[in-house]
Amino acid sequence: MNAAKYRERKPLPECSGPQTGLKGYNSNHWYKTLTVCFTPKNLTTQSKPEVQRCSFKYLSPENTEEGRRLLDSITWPETPPLPKPFSLKLTTNASKSIFTIVPRRGGWRVGDKLTVTIQMNDYYGNQKKGGGDFLIARLQSRELGAGVVGQVQDHLNGSFTALFPLLWKGTAAVEVMLVSSSESITVLKRLTEEQPDRIYFGSEFEFGGLKETTSCNVCLDPHKAPLCNYTDLKTGEQWFCYKPKKLDCDKRIVQYTRKNSRRISKEEEALFQSGINLKVPLKALGNYTIIILPKTGESHEASPGPSGYYFNNQWRPIGGPAVRQFNNASVTTACLKGKQLYMFGDSTIRQYYAHITKTLPNLQTFDKHSSPQCGPFLAVDYINDIVVKFRCHAPPIRFGHLPVSQMQYVANELDRVAGGPNTVIVVGVWAHFFTFPMEVYYQRLMTIRKAVHRLLDRAPGTKVIIRTANMKYLNLDVSLTDSDWYALQWDKVLRAVFKDTGVFLLDAWEMVQAHYLPHNLHPQPEIIKLMIDGVLSHTCPGMGD
Repeated sequence: MNAAKYRERKPLPECSGPQTGLKGYNSNHWYKTLTVCFTPKNLTTQSKPEVQRCSFKYLSPENTEEGRRLLDSITWPETPPLPKPFSLKLTTNASKSIFTIVPRRGGWRVGDKLTVTIQMNDYYGNQKKGGGDFLIARLQSRELGAGVVGQVQDHLNGSFTALFPLLWKGTAAVEVMLVSSSESITVLKRLTEEQPDRIYFGSEFEFGGLKETTSCNVCLDPHKAPLCNYTDLKTGEQWFCYKPKKLDCDKRIVQYTRKNSRRISKEEEALFQSGINLKVPLKALGNYTIIILPKTGESHEASPGPSGYYFNNQWRPIGGPAVRQFNNASVTTACLKGKQLYMFGDSTIRQYYAHITKTLPNLQTFDKHSSPQCGPFLAVDYINDIVVKFRCHAPPIRFGHLPVSQMQYVANELDRVAGGPNTVIVVGVWAHFFTFPMEVYYQRLMTIRKAVHRLLDRAPGTKVIIRTANMKYLNLDVSLTDSDWYALQWDKVLRAVFKDTGVFLLDAWEMVQAHYLPHNLHPQPEIIKLMIDGVLSHTCPGMGD
């Protein structure tokens, strides 16, 4: 990019809006205005950290209205303020909470619904007075290789209901898990509002033997130093760095990332204890297993319901095309013959690239000098005319030291693809946005959606696959930046943005949650293989083992 495109931003005297006394600046672009507001330090109070807020205002009325509807649609139940004085014993405790299978006259048959009631209690065993706990539920049979997620309803009084479709005959066991307490979600909400900079990004600048480093982010305090504006001129995606003291903004060569130290109190840390109030199963009051009898007569499943389920350790979509198995290289090669497979996103998409390149023996890789995390990667099978590519998405990407030239926005990459019936595109963008306000993620998805529309308009036969988020292993440190509660909210927005757009949604969320293997940011190879089966089944309907 031409160095003349980089501009230093001068701070404006005040932020507009209801936040009295906040300082900040506005950055105008062709379709939106970024407003960044900061609370000045209180020099008399050393214990309170500086509050940093970041928000977007969209100039497009259509984007504004849709964005408001999306945010309204994912509104989480109000969570309680932390007890004052703080008492952990008044918060949610999984070991004191229970679930109960609601009996059904005549037992259960395939096609019926199973109802489970859940009561959330505090450490004293008293029922919670409000809602907001994050629970998940699944029905499993390890011996049948079967599993399905339940739909959990919050009644806002400490009680919940989980509903399961009964999709196989035989045994099934109910599992209910507290992922995050309502009190911990109160903390997570505050962190996103007040500390969008809690993941530290930096850049290295170099020229003529001189090297400097500065911090970078979507939101930076312009009162500390002049800003280099790296807003993408085509998509409008914002990114800023503090200007080096001696070097110019166009001398930026590398971006790097590190996590900040914890910025919550010791009392708040107690709300994120694995096995106590974080990712911990609930006990059943009575039986937790049932016997499902064969189906008799007609049954009608109520909606909404799960997108699919496991049986014989294979993923079976509900109401969609069948997923077939691609268990050997020859079948996979036959599917991809003559095709170009583009993969854009984060490390979970990089897993797909690694799986494909390990599966197909004739693929030759050309990524020796690429970043091992970000790419770009290229693999080619000359005999079968197969091209496979991977590239990571642009900031905020939390990889190690990355050449700035290699970080490209997905929307811009999509605009470079010719497309057509032999082109397959897989996109996964979610995990690196959790520390920012939802508007930042929504804006990124909108730029990708518009690029997808342009691609499908010029090349209608192109297959576009969007991968959803998935659950992961959690501890205190991971929760503060990558909580499953964040993932759930961002996943809802992703689904809403790409609904009815002609893309295929690969439901990684349910595929991970319904599986018996432990949650992991990078799902186990068995689950990745099942996801690749879904990609290939959509690419080549009717093929497979």
